[in-house]
Amino acid sequence: MKGLQDLGLPLNQETLKAADELEEQLIKEEILPAMSQDIEPLLSKIQRELVLVVEYKPGSPISVALSRKTNISEIINAKKLEIDPEVSHREGIHRTQKIEQKAPRTGILVHTPNGTTIHEKDAASTFTEAIKQAGILNVRSLGLKYCGVNIVSTTKDKKYGKSQREVTPGLYVLTHSNTKDKKKMLDKISVALNLGWKIEII
Repeated sequence: MKGLQDLGLPLNQETLKAADELEEQLIKEEILPAMSQDIEPLLSKIQRELVLVVEYKPGSPISVALSRKTNISEIINAKKLEIDPEVSHREGIHRTQKIEQKAPRTGILVHTPNGTTIHEKDAASTFTEAIKQAGILNVRSLGLKYCGVNIVSTTKDKKYGKSQREVTPGLYVLTHSNTKDKKKMLDKISVALNLGWKIEII
């Protein structure tokens, strides 16, 4: 389209129709096969039906909408999953530090209003499980970040990727934080989502 405008050609109905046909042919013959090849193996892990809609605007990041409805006409309630931008991390200055004794490893215990608890083998696992139970998309919508990275992200961070746990295809929970900070974040999540959790460090 831009090429036609640059050439000074009129964008009449006939030209627009031809452009539509070319774009649809490109989508059918190149884009859809490539997406099927890359996405299908990941989607095979999901056991329930869903609809994914890709929104593309030239010059803007791609966004993906998710809906549990299987009727395309009902997808107006789809939840957007924006592709998180790459985070630039400053490299810290390496200094010689005294060797200090490490603090004993601590865990997290989450008490829920219905009397159940969330407690896994370590703080990172409990943190991840609590976020899953709160609703991974609900937590993502809060926009909580740590070290500049979304707590629930759609991308693997270059620096902290090893501390990101994939809880569902394409969604990662960042566990790069100490136990106190994990508790603080879970407290924020509980208040924001009205979960009524009581969280303690053990």
